[in-house]
Amino acid sequence: MKNILVVGGAGFIGSHAARDLKEAGFNPIIFDNLSEGHRESVCANDFIHGDIEDSNLLNQVFNEKKIEAVMHFSAYAYVGESVENPEKYYRNNVTATLNLLSCMLKNKIKNFIFSSSCATYGIPSYVPIDEKHPQNPINPYGNTKLMIEKILSDYSHAYGLKYIALRYFNAAGAHPDSSIGESHRIETHLIPLILKTLTKEKDTINIFGDDYDTPDGTCIRDYIHVCDLACAHRNALELILSGCESKFINLGTGFGISVKEIIAVCEKVTGMKVPSVISQRRPGDPPSLVASNTYAKDILGFSPNFDIYETVKTAWNWEKNKKY
Repeated sequence: MKNILVVGGAGFIGSHAARDLKEAGFNPIIFDNLSEGHRESVCANDFIHGDIEDSNLLNQVFNEKKIEAVMHFSAYAYVGESVENPEKYYRNNVTATLNLLSCMLKNKIKNFIFSSSCATYGIPSYVPIDEKHPQNPINPYGNTKLMIEKILSDYSHAYGLKYIALRYFNAAGAHPDSSIGESHRIETHLIPLILKTLTKEKDTINIFGDDYDTPDGTCIRDYIHVCDLACAHRNALELILSGCESKFINLGTGFGISVKEIIAVCEKVTGMKVPSVISQRRPGDPPSLVASNTYAKDILGFSPNFDIYETVKTAWNWEKNKKY
């Protein structure tokens, strides 16, 4: 059984990835400082409460455990916060990740799966967005992801590091059994925000602009179920362990859906009316962000199993029954 260190494995995507690994016969070892994650979401026998800035602890883990690969999910990911406090983001997302990579190389661990983001593309010049699209981030969060991508490329050439960097679009949903799901300190994702209006945690949902050049005037995004993301991570891990070359891969459904359409799906799933108001556009919001997933299909054998209705349904079941 291969030991995989899952950094940030108590978070939303990391916990689902760890559970998928465990069910596939790997042994995920969770490493998390719990600043954003939840101890209740840990789906592994081994949990280490620590920070990737702690070289001594990382070296101890790498020395004591036979780690085959590292999956890295422990970035801060609030775009607005990154604008207000970029130092926090550069320290954690870049400096701390450099420390993790340094400890890996010191211990001769050279297989790395990185949680990147479509935020590296910035405002798209065309959609669907493929891996050749120019990368021009428009916020510090996107900058940190692109910086690590460039570092990985340099480390691969210089030190033989093997990596697959997965550029997510909009992660959504929850595990179908509602044991783990989305629970953020600051919720910024559209689907849980909509559902919170139906559990009375929020009064209304703001639609930021209805005058975009889209069919219904609202922004279009590509929502991918978190379990599909988890499966793609496992496929990427198996690929990198088989000796493949390093790669950057988009992860999305290839299907865009607007804010108003998401609200309609939420209403269909719940049988309830979503209270909404039209607000001013947010600066930097592109009209459409949709992935081309052709490369993911070709390289990872990636095929999403959840459509948008099923994605919202799992999110709603979690929202009604969540334990943390």
